[in-house]
Amino acid sequence: MLTIVNAVQRLAIFDPTRQYRYSLERRWQPHGPKVTFVMLNPSRADAERDDPTLRACSQFAQRWGYSALEVVNLFAYRTPEPQVLKTVSDPIGVECDRYLCSAAETAEQIVLAWGNWGALYGRDQAVRSLLSDHASKLRCLGLTQLNQPRHPLYLKRTTALSSWKDAQRPC
Repeated sequence: MLTIVNAVQRLAIFDPTRQYRYSLERRWQPHGPKVTFVMLNPSRADAERDDPTLRACSQFAQRWGYSALEVVNLFAYRTPEPQVLKTVSDPIGVECDRYLCSAAETAEQIVLAWGNWGALYGRDQAVRSLLSDHASKLRCLGLTQLNQPRHPLYLKRTTALSSWKDAQRPC
């Protein structure tokens, strides 16, 4: 008898202390395009388990027809509470920008999705500058009242994906 297993490939890249997560990937089809989500900071998801935010991103990615997703963050420090980012000496992490750039290079589209906390330490602007060579691939799920890209967790999975350029409002 033939058994077909629909296995999801899972990958997480951490620093040696596991306090910083630089990349999180899920691939549910062996070949095909990848979408990258740029979020605020990692929480509990790792190579073995998903969290609600990762499940939301996966649902969006599959609905859009992607075979894989990668999540990178403005801040690589791992905490479920964004306010903790203000209390640590290095919330970004030494490898964060390298993994942001790598994820952008290999993505068909890049979804900015960090929410209102992205302005902390001007990190939103720094990362948009870092991704400037990929401006044509930048997308978002709308903007918050503070003109930041909306976080996907509590959005309807039918929320339209917009070009980042078209979504921006003047301050």
